[in-house]
Amino acid sequence: MADLKGILVVGELGKEGLASITRELLGVARELLDVAEGEVNLMLIGEDVSSYAEEGIAFGADKVYVVNDVSAQEFPCDFYTHAVDQFCRKAGISLCLMGHTDLGRELAPRAAARLRGCICMDCVEIRSDVKEKEFVQLRPVFGGKAMAETASQRGVIQIVTVRHKSMSGFVHRSDRRGDIIDWSDQLQKGPVRTRLIERKTEEQEGVNIENAPIIVAGGGGIGGKEGFELIRELGRLLKGAVGASRVPVDEGWVHHNIEIGQTGKIVSPDIYVAVAISGATQHITGILGSKCIVAVNKDPDANIFKVSDVGVVADYKELLPYVIEHLRGASK
Repeated sequence: MADLKGILVVGELGKEGLASITRELLGVARELLDVAEGEVNLMLIGEDVSSYAEEGIAFGADKVYVVNDVSAQEFPCDFYTHAVDQFCRKAGISLCLMGHTDLGRELAPRAAARLRGCICMDCVEIRSDVKEKEFVQLRPVFGGKAMAETASQRGVIQIVTVRHKSMSGFVHRSDRRGDIIDWSDQLQKGPVRTRLIERKTEEQEGVNIENAPIIVAGGGGIGGKEGFELIRELGRLLKGAVGASRVPVDEGWVHHNIEIGQTGKIVSPDIYVAVAISGATQHITGILGSKCIVAVNKDPDANIFKVSDVGVVADYKELLPYVIEHLRGASK
C-alpha cells in the first residue's frame, strides 16, 4: 500500500446487471479508499459489457475498464488471468478484490502466482491501517471458531476473495461521475489452455439460495425425500429458499445445488432455519454470516444449538405441521 496505489475490483454479472457480490466489493473498495489514496477501478469482461459500466460508477467505481469479447465466456479463467495480470502491472494496483465465487476461487491463486503477490481467500472483513500503511483482512478459521488477521508485505499486491453478503455495498448514486475505458484492444491475449466442451443449465428451484433473505434447510435427521416436502412447504410460506446439509445431498434426497456448507454454498440470510441438522463444523462454517439462526432438533445436545439464536428441542414431524398450519391461517 505504501509503494502501490489503487484497488481493482474484478466484476461479475448477474441476470439483471452487476452481480450483488460485485456491488459489495465496490462498497468495500470505496470505504477503504475514503481513508487512503488511490482510485477504485472496476474491470468488466464478457460480451457487450459496456452497457453495465454506468452501473459500476453509480455503485462506487472511479474508472470502469471494459473488455468486450464473447470468447471470454468460453474459457473465463484463462482470459481473466491474462487481463488481471496485465492491468495490475500497468496500473500499479495495491489490492485486487474478487468474490469468493466459482470464478474468484479459481482466478485468485492464478493471479497471485502471476503477480508474485499475497493471497487471502474467503475474507469477511477488510480495513485500512493508515498508520502501518497496509490493508488488513479477517477470515474465519478452524471452522469459524476463530478469526485470522492477515496483512501483506509493503509494496506487494494483495489478492483477496470476499465472502458473499459479509460486507455492505455502496449506496447507488446516479449522480456519480467516472470514466469508462474500452480496454479491449489494449489487452494482449495469452495462450488459452482450456476449452468449453459442454454447457448444462440447471433448473433453479424456488428462490435463489445465495441471495435469499430467508432459508429453511433440512439435515440428515429429516430421514428421507418425503420429509423435505415439509421443508419446501415451510420455505414457500416464508417466501424463502430451501437448503440442505451434506447428508441429504449424499443420500440423494435433494439436488446438490442447494447444499450449504464448506463443500456447498456459503450463505448469509436474515433468517436461517435449520431443521434436523446436527451442526457439523463444515455446515456451521457455511451459515455463520446469518443474522438469526433458528434451530429445530430433538437432540438437546445437538451442536447446532451452540450457534443458534433461537433453539427449539422438538421432533420436526410434530412441530413443522403445526407451524405450517399456523402460517397458512395467517396468510388468509
